[in-house]
Amino acid sequence: MHDERRRIEERVERLHSQRIKPALYAATAPLAVEAWQAPGEPVPFEEAAAASYAPFAMDTPWGPPWGTTWFRMRGQVPAEWAGRRVEAVIDLGFVGDWPGNQAEALVHLTDGTPLKAVNPLNQYVPIGNPATGGEQIDYLVEAASNPDILAGDFAGPTPLGDVLTAGDKPLYTFKRADLAVLDEEVFHLDLDIQVLRELMLELGEHDPRRHEIMHALDRAMDLLDLDDISGSAAEVREALRPVLSKPAHASAHIVSGVGHAHIDSAWLWPIRETKRKTSRTFSNVTALAEEYDDFIFACSQAQQYEWVRDNYPKVWARIQESVKKGQWAPVGGMWVESDGNLPGGEAIARQLIHGKRFFIEHFGIETKGVWLPDSFGYNAAYPQLAKLAGNEWFLTQKISWNQTNKFPHHTFWWEGIDGTRIFTHFPPVDTYNARFSGVEMARAVRNYAEKGGATRSLAPFGWGDGGGGPTREIMERARRLADLEGSPKVVVEHPDNFFAKAREEYPDAPVWVGELYLELHRATYTTQARTKQGNRRSEHKLREAELWATTAALHAPGHVYPYEKLDRLWKTVLLHQFHDILPGSSIAWVHREAEAEYARVAEELEALTAEAVAALGAGQTRVFNTSPFERHEVVRDRDGNTAFVRVPASGSAPLAPAEPARPVTVEGRVLDNGLVRVEVAEDGTLSSVRDLRADREVLADAGNLLRLHTDLPNYWDAWDVDKHYKNRYTDLLDASEITVVEQDPLIGAVRVVRSFGKGSTITQTITLRAGSPRIDFETDIDWHEAEKFLKAGFPIDIRAPHSSAEIQFGHIQRPTHTNTSWEAARFEVSGHRWVHLGEPGYGVAVINDSTYGHDISRTVREDGGTTTTVRLSLVRAPRVPDPEADQGRHRFTYSLLPGASIEDAVAEGYALNLPLRVADAAGAPEPVVSVDGEGVTVEAVKLADDRSGDVVVRLYESRGGRAQGVLRPGFPLAGAQVTDLLERPLCEAEIADGAVRVELRPFQILTLRLARS
Repeated sequence: MHDERRRIEERVERLHSQRIKPALYAATAPLAVEAWQAPGEPVPFEEAAAASYAPFAMDTPWGPPWGTTWFRMRGQVPAEWAGRRVEAVIDLGFVGDWPGNQAEALVHLTDGTPLKAVNPLNQYVPIGNPATGGEQIDYLVEAASNPDILAGDFAGPTPLGDVLTAGDKPLYTFKRADLAVLDEEVFHLDLDIQVLRELMLELGEHDPRRHEIMHALDRAMDLLDLDDISGSAAEVREALRPVLSKPAHASAHIVSGVGHAHIDSAWLWPIRETKRKTSRTFSNVTALAEEYDDFIFACSQAQQYEWVRDNYPKVWARIQESVKKGQWAPVGGMWVESDGNLPGGEAIARQLIHGKRFFIEHFGIETKGVWLPDSFGYNAAYPQLAKLAGNEWFLTQKISWNQTNKFPHHTFWWEGIDGTRIFTHFPPVDTYNARFSGVEMARAVRNYAEKGGATRSLAPFGWGDGGGGPTREIMERARRLADLEGSPKVVVEHPDNFFAKAREEYPDAPVWVGELYLELHRATYTTQARTKQGNRRSEHKLREAELWATTAALHAPGHVYPYEKLDRLWKTVLLHQFHDILPGSSIAWVHREAEAEYARVAEELEALTAEAVAALGAGQTRVFNTSPFERHEVVRDRDGNTAFVRVPASGSAPLAPAEPARPVTVEGRVLDNGLVRVEVAEDGTLSSVRDLRADREVLADAGNLLRLHTDLPNYWDAWDVDKHYKNRYTDLLDASEITVVEQDPLIGAVRVVRSFGKGSTITQTITLRAGSPRIDFETDIDWHEAEKFLKAGFPIDIRAPHSSAEIQFGHIQRPTHTNTSWEAARFEVSGHRWVHLGEPGYGVAVINDSTYGHDISRTVREDGGTTTTVRLSLVRAPRVPDPEADQGRHRFTYSLLPGASIEDAVAEGYALNLPLRVADAAGAPEPVVSVDGEGVTVEAVKLADDRSGDVVVRLYESRGGRAQGVLRPGFPLAGAQVTDLLERPLCEAEIADGAVRVELRPFQILTLRLARS
């Protein structure tokens, strides 16, 4: 029996692959082809249309890396093909079967109308169904010769990831440009056999259905005339009809199929190429919608829609028409599918605001869900942010990539740090690029964790990552699987419909509390440090520009709030938060451009802030504080002189030096300001940090220990750090220079210089300022290492059962022990501006201005005490996909804050990231808003987006407890409303004595709209 089964399976496979598939096209005729190589970057259609083309023969190499070759293709449909289905078939010399990481092309009519794209799995362009015969074909084909960065399965570094290093050797050899007759009977026979054969192979060996299909296929193959595949196809199909028409079991699992084309906004290609990818994929999708009226396509990322609108208006018009017909479903409601951990809280709010507004404005549709299938973990503030933006559901698939623990649910309620819950689904098909294969359908049923409680799951189908999207073959599979015995039932429908049905069926779904941590890709918290630094500084400069532009608009007659500029700059920053840019997992070209964009953003925002401050008039030197906390600290004036100043939150004060309680003293390598005493050891580490207020030693061992680890993960170099990195390391203890560089009553500083490895140097200035226990480590690294990981460790003499790390609009606690596999898997975690360790009565914080990754460990010392060590991840050196990742100069600051409460960590996190600004101003305008109330923290101050002149203030509870307070505007208040993130009213705010009363639950976010009288 086993031999008979193998004989049938081998027979069917051979006949299908060697006879049926080659017979898909019944007749062909070559197109005449000419070519023109565009110089440099892509050119507009009009320029290509006017170019001079030269004859081009098949089997000719073409396409330098990242080049664009335009092909002109001409031909005439033979008269004898009238009444048949005629297509153009184009093979650019495709390599493998992934559409998104190689040659692609967009086919245009000569008037510039985009018709459809071609890629390895979608090589046809429809001409007539049926054709009339005699049609004249004249195409201009824009072909992109993008290199295959994944060649060799990430085998090693490649210069192809940047146009500056890729060379000019042609990558592809053109294979085919034909007119062809599609034999529809053979086409459908091909799909019939695919679906049945794949289903058969997934059914159990003793399942009668498997044997029924096997023998039906065997008998059908007997009817196949090898000399006339086309003529016998109908009879073969008829023989298979009985097994294809048997209905699914009544209890069969239901898969809701949603057309999808995951298009990374940049990854193994630059942003400029993604703009073209969107046009290719979206033209394919709208063409497919014309052929299949039951097709529904879900598409996220408003940025990509905007690119198409601005660059491909005819494709944009087709999208709008598909939306009206209900075949195109805008989803996600975010500007891009951003990283889920690294963007700041206000940035994620703006992702949702800009994304949802775009879809409302252009389609009249308010999206209902967050669609993030591919981001590398999801912070625990997401449920609240999603709900405040008007969302009802959340979708991702990425957690199925966990290395250690299988996530226990597929449909569940996700609860965030404030208690908000959102209905969430993970597709058990375990891919966002489904094609309805037998393997996928069996996996979806086998994986589904909610058996007995629910019966349905979602499957995003279509080729993706680099685009491509659904194909007619996938749609045909869906139709055959709609009601087929042995398979789950497939229904193509809008994701909103799926979520509504799933929630109705399973209202008491289980609850998952806290972050959705991905047990993989942990190095994305650190890789490409300059990209991450650009994001962090852009976020804070945007906050600064908005605050002072609002201040100037209220207090400086004639100053115009820069709506358009801020909108454009926000969108630039949001774009670069995409989940393969900000995490550092893209090619060199992407990160080179990102650094340049961040520099431009910083320059523009600096100019906007300076312009706003200047609008307040000149007259005296003042200090401006963008932080939501009052500041008492040392500042340098424009001549470099130091002064100790007191500045109100979100306000300014004259540069009138005050006296700190104690000056800074420097004796040898010891810094002391009366609050803490810092001793620098002979090797440049910290031998002691004494908290003089609490009279206790902070360190249990050498502090600021720089440790260089060997770092070669098993597979994804830029993405992963594997646990074995800890096993091999070098402590950087050789200091070539330890010098006192500042000995001022207000500042004491020691510089430590180290050289190591392959010519790398680290210069650190350890600084202690009057009036503050914060110890800063201003760090300048000239980095030339490869496959190394640099960490800075602080072993704290504290028994901390958990660490607290800042996330968006709050913080999350993580155990410092590893009792379970879930805890052990978190050997590298992310945080924002601070990490806090505490025991009853005492705490210590480590603060940073641009790093995110860190690890926490505990050890018990011989004296019985516990050391809790926090180590910041500073810089890596992966070589794939960018062989020069992180090479060169890095400048950043991190800090140790002894005796810190959570409130202190929050305040100092803002202070380090929002330096005081010294500038000329005429007077002292009232802060736009001021807040009384512990834990009530202002995150954003701006003018309302509708240009009404109202002031919008976003605040949150930052300690993790209940908070009450009063928000006082610095202008006459006419009214106040609580709004959602999109500034739409939810309810009236409580006003008393010209101020707004505020009451917040732990980590609650509140947006207030203040009207001026």
